[in-house]
Formats: sequence, C-alpha cells, structure tokens
Amino acid sequence: MQKDFSEETHTLLVKVAQSLEESRIQEYTQLLHRPWRLIWLNVLSGTARGVGIAVGFTFFAATILYFLQLLGALNLPIIGDYIADIVRIVQRQLELDY
Repeated sequence: MQKDFSEETHTLLVKVAQSLEESRIQEYTQLLHRPWRLIWLNVLSGTARGVGIAVGFTFFAATILYFLQLLGALNLPIIGDYIADIVRIVQRQLELDY
C-alpha cells in the first residue's frame, strides 16, 4: 500500500513539474527580477500594437473612401445626396476653423 502511494505521488509530482516547465514559469519569474527588461518588452509590444492599429485603420479607411468614391461616381440619388451633405458639413467645419 505504501509503495503504491509513493509511486502515485512521484508520477503526480512529475506531471506537475512538466506542466510548470511547459508554462514557462521560470522565464516569467526571471523577467520579474529584471524590471528594465520587462519595461523594454512592454514598450516594444505597445509600439508594435500601435503601428499595427494605425496600419489597419489606414487600410480600412482607404477602402471605405474608395468605395464611397465609386458610389459617388454612380450618381445614385440617395447616396449622392448623402455624400454631398457630408462634403458640405466638412467644408463648413473647415471654414469655421479658419
């Protein structure tokens, strides 16, 4: 009985050790002991995220503007009036700023 318990405990501890090793807990604790490296990695990841958002939004906005230009070229009554209203609003806002 005692032998079975110790073997089960050993296999359980081996599984826990393997799962901790797979979770990279050691790398995380080393990173916590080096705060400047942690700050540097966060700055890099934040910059990369910001650039990614900017590029994605630029692509999205360019696509929307392209389709609006195509719709404006078709001279559809409802959409053309809507686009003309947007242009008028933007022009008024620009005149108020100056």
